[in-house]
Amino acid sequence: MLWPLHNRASEASRADGILDDPEAIRIYQALDYDYKKAFGPAEPSHAVRSGMFDAELRAFLDHHPNGVIVNLGEGLETQRFRVAGNEALWLSVDLPEAMAVRERVIAPDDKHRHVARSALDPAWFDEVPEGRPVTITAQGLLMYLPESQVRRLFQDLAERFPGAWFTFDTIPRWFSRKTIKGGWKKTAHYTTPKMPWGIDRHQIAPTLRTWVPTLDEITELRWPRPPRGVMRWVLPMLLVTPILNRHIPVITRVRFKNRRN
Repeated sequence: MLWPLHNRASEASRADGILDDPEAIRIYQALDYDYKKAFGPAEPSHAVRSGMFDAELRAFLDHHPNGVIVNLGEGLETQRFRVAGNEALWLSVDLPEAMAVRERVIAPDDKHRHVARSALDPAWFDEVPEGRPVTITAQGLLMYLPESQVRRLFQDLAERFPGAWFTFDTIPRWFSRKTIKGGWKKTAHYTTPKMPWGIDRHQIAPTLRTWVPTLDEITELRWPRPPRGVMRWVLPMLLVTPILNRHIPVITRVRFKNRRN
C-alpha cells in the first residue's frame, strides 16, 4: 500500500509531474513513515499505471455516467478524487485489515462505499446494484495471487457480471520467478512480497480465452512513454524488439459477454 503511494505522491509533488493528486500528497504527508528508507528514491512507474487506469474510468463514465466502478484491492489509491463521476457509484473492495488503514485517511460516503472483504470473496458481488453498467479494476493485485485463484476470479466475474469490463495489470513470468526464488530486494529495508502469478504478453489472450471462452473483448492498453528515468528510453525499444517485447508488464481490458448477445 505504501510503496505505490510513495511513487504516486512524489510524482504528484513535482512541478513537472504527470499526476495531479493532492489527496495522495495529503495522505503521504499524514502517515508517519520513512518512505525513502523503505522504498528508495521515488520513480514514476505507479503514477504512469494509475494514469492509464484513470483514462479507462473516464472513458467508461463518458458513456455510462451512472455506472458502477469496482476497485479491487484498492489500498490507498486515491482514484476517486482524480476522476470526476458524481452520478457513479464507487465500490472499494479490500481485505479488512487493509480497509482499516484506508479508512484512517479516506472516508466512505453514499457514492463511495468501502467493502471490507477479499476480492476473492463472492459476497462483495451483492454490493453491486443490478441494472447499471459495471466496470471493475484490479490495479497491482492479481500478481500477488496464485494462478488458480486468478482463474476462478475471472470465471466468477464473467458469470456474475455479464457485459461488464475488467481492467487489470500483469507482470511477466521472469519477474514472478524473481520474487519467488530470491525476492526482489528494493532496498536493504524492503523486499517485495512474492508474486506467484506471472504471464507473458503473448500468452495473455489465449490464456484468458481458455478460462472464459465467451469473452467479448480483450484489449491491451498502450503504455505511454515514461516522463523520466531509464525506462523513458528502454520501454520504447522493448516494445518494438521481437521476443523481448513478450516479457514486459501489461495492462489489459476485457469485456465479459452479455447474455443478451
